[in-house]
Amino acid sequence: MAAVSETVPTLLRALDLTGVFANALLGGAVARSFRFDPIGFAVLATASGLGGGIIRDTLLQRGTPIALTDYAYLLTALVGALVAFAVRFEGRMWDAMFPWVDALGLGTWAAVGAQKTLEVGLGWLPALLLGTVTAVGGGAVRDISVGRVPAIFGGNTLYATCALLASATLVLIWRSGHATAGSIAATVVGAGLCLLARWRGWMLPEQVSWPERMRYTRRKEK
Repeated sequence: MAAVSETVPTLLRALDLTGVFANALLGGAVARSFRFDPIGFAVLATASGLGGGIIRDTLLQRGTPIALTDYAYLLTALVGALVAFAVRFEGRMWDAMFPWVDALGLGTWAAVGAQKTLEVGLGWLPALLLGTVTAVGGGAVRDISVGRVPAIFGGNTLYATCALLASATLVLIWRSGHATAGSIAATVVGAGLCLLARWRGWMLPEQVSWPERMRYTRRKEK
């Protein structure tokens, strides 16, 4: 197993909380679009900010999810809800800021999810899975809560794919013995690819279009 630097737990926690705050802001922005009251803001921001991590920790089965034992997580999500409630995220400024907030949340959570999976002794495939689930789970819970089809299911630029590639980056570098560098690189890769996909309009195909069967007919003998 790769040696883990003493700075990694602190870095992981910082990345995790950054993702919580970013996704709580996104949840609050959705709450505003639905004209929710403060309770609605708090619930949606909390679901968005903590959902992916709770799903990850529950699947890892290594005790109570950290979001329920470390008060910093819930408080960070509530601060995100408060900021979203107090500040109107709309117009050109929000349109310019939203992709960066979204990309940051995706990159940090993919890195954290993949590394936590490796640290409990699971292999590379579970790390890819839980890194991706951590990154997209909160957004899916948020969308389902307001009756929307989760954005990760299609019709949008690459998102889950970016989380998967970020998780793969973490796995590769972590296994070489550079855990801290892996966390940073995975965050950059996930966020960078997410921004690039938005800019270039990269999307997965909705379906595979096969050419129609060519019909052959036998020539009739005269």
